Amino acid sequence: MSHGPVEPAPETILALATPADTEALGTRLAGWIKRTRLPLLIFLSGDLGAGKTCLARALLVALGVKGRIKSPSYALVETYELALEPDAGFRDHLRLYCYHFDFYRFVDPREWIDAGFRDYLDGSNLCLVEWPENAAAAGHLPVPDLAIRLTPLDSGRSAHVLAATDRGRACLADVAFSQQA
Repeated sequence: MSHGPVEPAPETILALATPADTEALGTRLAGWIKRTRLPLLIFLSGDLGAGKTCLARALLVALGVKGRIKSPSYALVETYELALEPDAGFRDHLRLYCYHFDFYRFVDPREWIDAGFRDYLDGSNLCLVEWPENAAAAGHLPVPDLAIRLTPLDSGRSAHVLAATDRGRACLADVAFSQQA
């Protein structure tokens, strides 16, 4: 995971006309993770009701999470163990943890430090961070692979996706291409 300056990052705006389109974006992100077997740090921003948790749930369902996927609004983090099936290039299952954070209730960026979340964001886990701006103000969060800002529109929503790392750029290129297909 990159913590220093990054090259200018590509940005893509995806039109998501229906909630199903938002879910499809989550499914495409999960597909990339399954194919590459690489974790991502994804920031999810947008107003209340913009679709952040909808996107996160779709991604987790597509990665095989069973049962209820709760919003981490009150718990701050929900943890999921993912077992990615072996494919032609891998003999064993890959165990990957997903930490789904929600920093909506943070009012002071120090709360993030006090909560002890730094170790979760070491680049070896899938991390979905809702409301990252509430922890990032003091520069405590690492650079995300992808930063997705969801904006409600009269006809659905848009997803403004910024890729800030090489891993994020590879994922965005795949996800943006698969939307056009």
